[in-house]
Amino acid sequence: MPAAKVSKPISLKMRAIALLAQRDQSVVEMRRKLLRIASQNAIGESGEADEAAHMPDAQQEVEALLSWLQAEGYLCEHRFVESRIQARAQRYGMLRIRQELAEHGLSLDADAQAELKLSEFERARAVWSRKFGPEAPQQAADRAKQTRFLAARGFGADVIRRVLRGLDE
Repeated sequence: MPAAKVSKPISLKMRAIALLAQRDQSVVEMRRKLLRIASQNAIGESGEADEAAHMPDAQQEVEALLSWLQAEGYLCEHRFVESRIQARAQRYGMLRIRQELAEHGLSLDADAQAELKLSEFERARAVWSRKFGPEAPQQAADRAKQTRFLAARGFGADVIRRVLRGLDE
């Protein structure tokens, strides 16, 4: 009977590239995921349950890998910001997009912010009409419900007022 194959854990670099193949990632997000993977690999190799003993080595390995990924162009914050805007702009307002980017330690540049601001009313109107139809709310309860919906989507108060009143730009 042949000996059972012992599977070797996938290298941290290969895991990082696999994550980036799925979608663009921010540096903060990659660091968090890679630290988790590195600590799991270290625990698996040593059989110890003490994560703290392996953290300095894992942190150094992850930081070196992040630097390499950025230098080689695999990890690009500008590309991440653009892809996040592209993915979110049709459903969310500028406030929500800015908040999501801030969670990743990033911010919108002036050009992207101006572009989003220009299309904010049209995007809010499209989101609102898909959810509630083409007519402005007649009752206060409906107006409050629709205001909360648009605010939760990250649209500003002035844009929400204009959409619900049915005003054109």
